[in-house]
Amino acid sequence: MPNHVHALIESDGRHSLPGIVHSWKSFTAKAINTILSRNGGLWAADYFDRYVRDEGHLATIIAYVENNPVKARLVERPQDWRWSSAPRRA
Repeated sequence: MPNHVHALIESDGRHSLPGIVHSWKSFTAKAINTILSRNGGLWAADYFDRYVRDEGHLATIIAYVENNPVKARLVERPQDWRWSSAPRRA
């Protein structure tokens, strides 16, 4: 998505979710700022998380994430979004 990211992760329990997100945001912000020849903040300070309760809930989340570019009218089908997991699941 042009203005946000969806990520579905499973922790192995050795690292906290806040630690994982901080590390990811820090690494990607530095890389993106280097590419864009700029400095400063990139990501919002907070993030939204969901605890996946069961396989049905997981399927609902995957469908939501994969359909998000369609809902935003960026592509016609989930499989058309370059960075989607949809083509690998079809």
